Amino acid sequence: MSNPHFLQANAVSKLYTGEHISGIKKVSLSINPGKITAIIGESGSGKSTLLRLLYGLLSPDEGTVHFKGIRIWGPEEKLIPGHDAMKMVTQHTDDMNLFAKVWDNVAILLPGTNLKAKHQKVAQALNLLNMAHLADRRVFDLSGGEKQRVALARAIISRPEVLLLDEPFNQVDTSFREDLQQDIRQIVKETGLTVIMVSHDPSEVLSMADELVVLKDGEILETGTPAELYENPKKLYTANLLAKCNLLDKDKAKLCGISIKPKKDQVVIYPEWLEISTSKSAEWQIRTILFKGFYEDILVEKDELSLRVRNYEIGKFKEDSKVSLNIKKWLEY
Repeated sequence: MSNPHFLQANAVSKLYTGEHISGIKKVSLSINPGKITAIIGESGSGKSTLLRLLYGLLSPDEGTVHFKGIRIWGPEEKLIPGHDAMKMVTQHTDDMNLFAKVWDNVAILLPGTNLKAKHQKVAQALNLLNMAHLADRRVFDLSGGEKQRVALARAIISRPEVLLLDEPFNQVDTSFREDLQQDIRQIVKETGLTVIMVSHDPSEVLSMADELVVLKDGEILETGTPAELYENPKKLYTANLLAKCNLLDKDKAKLCGISIKPKKDQVVIYPEWLEISTSKSAEWQIRTILFKGFYEDILVEKDELSLRVRNYEIGKFKEDSKVSLNIKKWLEY
């Protein structure tokens, strides 16, 4: 993240006081153009606050935000908040005319001075989001995922340089979510659009984003590509965010045959880093098998220690049977 001339936050802070102080503290961040950057963190970590500061919907208590070297002003200085070169989409679709057609909901955001160009731009936006067949449907009659596509079409119709997404897929059925995410990736690829998204869903950010920004308690903990942060997170917090991992203290690690390095206190093992097999010296017992479709999560136990194992050989193992465990990789913190 080293492009200071595109979109950059310089030591920005925005704090909310109360029983618990929240917001962000002295965050510096540079967004690369033409990429999808995902801001992730637990609830209350400051994700949405940072997104709104980047857009200009909020004014920082300290620090500045610049777009292409020009400062972005907040609502105290700008009559209509939000930068003109950016658009934001949230999980809410309240600003649409539910009883108008999809085509009209998108077309209304363009001037009517050149009807031919207007028609072409609307058609292009609908095609980009694979929704040309919905053009004559009322928004009221659409599913949640289809409404979200309309919201995205409305956002990109004016050709913004930056699209900000604040938990945009929360109301979208799982079956439609992945298609919508990949449509956005395709739009970025075809148009060079820059996308900044906030999400709490690890599968979402790992498959969509080019770069991840991990927030904890209003501060950036680490950044990197999804593959880098998933395979080798520097912080335990990141590992817990991105994977449903097994977390062991020193004593539990010893039961698994792991000796922790000096000054390290905890071990993280992802379920896919564990292999189970049958053998005469088996010491682990299968307590539960959770069917997940094309794989199983198997919960094994030994001496009151439970581990979650990822298994792709469906039906190979039975509950209450004894198995051996092979640990291929682990992380120490």
